[in-house]
Amino acid sequence: MSLLGQVDYLVIGGGPAGLQAGYFLEKSGRDYLIVEESDAPGAFFTRFPRHRTLISSNKVHTGWNDPELRLRVDWNSLLSDEGPLFTAYSSRYFPPADVMVRYLADFAREHELRIRFNTRVTGVTRPGGGLFSASDQHGNVVRARRIIVATGVSRPYVPPIEGAEEAEHYCEVSVDPAEFTDKRVLIIGRGNSAFETADNLIETAAVIHVAGPGSLKLAWRTHFVGHLRAVNNNFLDTYQLKSQNAVLDGDILRIARNPDGTYVVSVRFARVEEVVKDIPYDRVILATGFRFDASIFADDCRPDLVIKDRFPQLTDAWESVNVPDLYFAGTITQSLDFKKSTSGFIHGFRYGVKALHRMIERRYHDQAWPHTVLPAAAGAVTDAVIGRVNRTSALWQLFGFLGDAVLVGTDGDVRYCEEVPVAHLHASAARGEFGNLSSYFTVTLEYGADHDQVDPFDITVSRTPQRDTSGLDARYLHPVVRQFLPDGTGKPVAEHHITENLENEWDKPDVHIGPLRSFLASRLPTGDDLPAGGELAAPRT
Repeated sequence: MSLLGQVDYLVIGGGPAGLQAGYFLEKSGRDYLIVEESDAPGAFFTRFPRHRTLISSNKVHTGWNDPELRLRVDWNSLLSDEGPLFTAYSSRYFPPADVMVRYLADFAREHELRIRFNTRVTGVTRPGGGLFSASDQHGNVVRARRIIVATGVSRPYVPPIEGAEEAEHYCEVSVDPAEFTDKRVLIIGRGNSAFETADNLIETAAVIHVAGPGSLKLAWRTHFVGHLRAVNNNFLDTYQLKSQNAVLDGDILRIARNPDGTYVVSVRFARVEEVVKDIPYDRVILATGFRFDASIFADDCRPDLVIKDRFPQLTDAWESVNVPDLYFAGTITQSLDFKKSTSGFIHGFRYGVKALHRMIERRYHDQAWPHTVLPAAAGAVTDAVIGRVNRTSALWQLFGFLGDAVLVGTDGDVRYCEEVPVAHLHASAARGEFGNLSSYFTVTLEYGADHDQVDPFDITVSRTPQRDTSGLDARYLHPVVRQFLPDGTGKPVAEHHITENLENEWDKPDVHIGPLRSFLASRLPTGDDLPAGGELAAPRT
């Protein structure tokens, strides 16, 4: 064993989340090291997606000059004050995956991040609950006070299907359509990898079935970008327009491989009173997603897992629930907003990593959450809220999960904190970590309740829009302001919705600003003694 040194922060993984964590640690002057098993950052993107086209938006031409607004439609750039931005690397709306590899390498180099490449962590221990010890494939050891795991979901998730080991996996199956000419193909899975695979085979395969339990969920309806994206759903046309392909709604009970290499798959259909049918196929492909690999952790620091053991179980501060000082960043943090917001994707978790860094700074380095001190008046707070919701990319991307906080102290002071995870805010306020509060407000961007239960293109539904308590349209993304007491319940004592707007510009005096100001005047201790939009004293920070 060779001891290579000790750091305060060891970041395991040199992908987007690891680089983002390294950027903030570097900016703060912290003692850290990133270890990456490959010889360059972002090795995941050298293999995935298999068909080499990203489905994360890269909108270069926006009509906006504001860099904050531009991040709303730039889903690939990491956060930094200096750049680089991914939009400078490709003008394609769905860029090639190889561009991401080049971008991440440049990001790491330009910010001079401390990365040790070709270092695969093979074991992590924490004897006696003291320092972590991480050993690599060569027997070298790095000790760390804290670890941030940013390895992504690096192992295939194999569902508990009898005979699943007989199938090919999305990770390894050929992407050459010619190999599937005139074949009957079953793809198990209902996500983008499954339909990406199916779309690739439409021109050559004789029959393609895509199968899985539950209803097929489309991203344009649910607003969850991990559900089936339009760019991958050409296959649905071939099904509904009778071109030999089909989506099978039901459970795969077993996969049996014949001596000649073909398959018989037993499917229990959900639509036909659970009828079970044995269907022959030439190829069977598992496209059932990925999971976090916890095998490197010894028993003395192995994190608990959730959601079919696919993700680490986390506190509101992205810390393991059972291993103190073990933090997580990136797509493996999506258990906190699973299939609700965007922590599983770069355009979401880049803000999550920023929030994690602020939590770490506060906990270990006595740094207060960045804030602005406002006059304790409805006009001032209204101006701050309206200014933020019309620009913010963080609340836009991590909708409903990340919020701004308006903290009202027992002494009457008002502080405005940006980009605080809502669950963390509730827990921290109850613990007194934001000081002595009489109440606090959250400012979030959210879709209305049951927004995913309606077809937005159905005009009969559009004629009867969802209304909030004030009678305003509230189905599409819109700002919501809620007031809470610091009692740990997380239950609002008052709530105000700002009506949705086609251009997402909430700046009309009578429609947006006035009603918010009236709401805040009724909830703030000092009421409304400053006109919204009026002259303010320079904020204290």
